[in-house]
Amino acid sequence: MDTQNIDPQPNEGVEVLQNLETLIKTNTASLEKGRIELKKLKEMLSDMFLNDPTYQEHDKAAKEAAKIKSKTKSELLKQPQAADLNKKVKDLTLDMKEIQNSMSDYLREYQRLSGSTEIEGEDGSVMQIIMVAKLVKPSKKFK
Repeated sequence: MDTQNIDPQPNEGVEVLQNLETLIKTNTASLEKGRIELKKLKEMLSDMFLNDPTYQEHDKAAKEAAKIKSKTKSELLKQPQAADLNKKVKDLTLDMKEIQNSMSDYLREYQRLSGSTEIEGEDGSVMQIIMVAKLVKPSKKFK
């Protein structure tokens, strides 16, 4: 039997998958190490601020100003016109988020069916479809 005619792709696929998994694990470990280091550095910086009397004085003044600003904003939002506008802003924001979620599903399906990573807009401009993936720990309901 001639071994040159055997298709090596299945083994290559397994090797590529193993290499990819190794890269993911290595990057996950690097990110975790970076998070720990970043937390430590932020704590050191925060301690520097906490030990500076001038910063403490300014921080206290800023917090007082923020309280006054918040109270004023709250009072303004009690006015019917402001309350109505605020509700419209929240409703429109929610609607846009729902549309964006639907758009993501539509684009994923379009890409799957067409095999294309581009789509032409109504104005003739070509736009690229990109997918965003994140690695998260599973929620308790999946364990």
